[in-house]
Parts: sequence; structure tokens; C-alpha cells
Amino acid sequence: MADLTNQRIDPAMARRNKRVAVIGLSIAIGMVGLAYASVPLYNIFCQVTGFGGTPGKATDNPKGIIDRIMTVRFDSNVANDLSWSVKAAPSITDNIGAVDTVNYIATNLSDKPLTGMATFNVSPERAGVYFNKIECFCFTEQTLQPGETVEMPIVFFVDPELNDNPELNTIKEITLSYTFYASENGGS
Repeated sequence: MADLTNQRIDPAMARRNKRVAVIGLSIAIGMVGLAYASVPLYNIFCQVTGFGGTPGKATDNPKGIIDRIMTVRFDSNVANDLSWSVKAAPSITDNIGAVDTVNYIATNLSDKPLTGMATFNVSPERAGVYFNKIECFCFTEQTLQPGETVEMPIVFFVDPELNDNPELNTIKEITLSYTFYASENGGS
């Protein structure tokens, strides 16, 4: 049996091993950090680029109104675990750039308070970057009491720069779709 107590560790080898360990640990920590940051970073990316039909957020329309008509259609879906009825706003046709307000109407169909939340998307996806919401109920928890009905307003405009994109010359209708689901606490 070999006696390992008298063998010396090469200092250069020890430095290399330490460096590899530090690099490996740094990569692992960086991957965990990116995993936690991926959702907020993805949301920011979608808002900036309009990727996936994500509309922009605005405080007003500084670019004015143009002489091109656009119809905005509204849609709603409710997940099975949320006992709500949600009526989408009626379609609206207006000049691009005009600021419009519509209301979704939600009713709690259960005999207990329920908390829900909505996510959205815009189609066609490539028009999402031009759809700007000034006020919206999305991503905000809403608690409805048993049988309660509420109006949920959306204030929006379609950016006139849509007209400068030749790929969108044939677009005459944009659909804003909301999906409602029970929030984690469910209202309890």
C-alpha cells in the first residue's frame, strides 16, 4: 500500500484546481440568478419589443390621430378554477391614435369571495408593439364578493406609427384577449 502522507501537492496544480472550482461555482450562481431574473427580464423584453403580442404602456398619445380606421375587438376567457362570468367589451372602430375607453364586466358566480387576475395578449402579434394601454386591470388582483359585478376599464390607443410599417398595411382589426384565472390566495 502506498504511503500518501509524504506526497506533496504541486502548488501550480492546487491553483488550477482552485480556479476551476471558483469558475464552476460562479457559473452555478450565475445560472440560479438568471433563473430567478428570467420572468421579469422576459416581461421587459416583451413590453419593449411587442414580442408575443404584448402591448406597450403609455400615459397618453403624444403622436396624434391619423386618418386610418382600425377596429379593436375584445375577447375574454375564464379558467375553470375561477367561478366568474366575464363579458368582454364590445368591439370599437375609431381612427388610429384616438384614445378610447371600454369596460369588461365581471361577475362572481360563487357564494364566496373569489380573487382573480387577468393576463392578456394582442393579435396579430406583430401589431402588439403598437397597441398601448394607458389604464388596465391586468396583472392586478381583483376580489369580488359573492354575486358582485364590477366594471373593469381599459383606456388605450393604437400608435400611429403602425401606419409606417408596410407589413401592417393590410391589418384592419386588432384583438385584445384577456384570460382570467384564480390568484394563488383565491380570495380566502
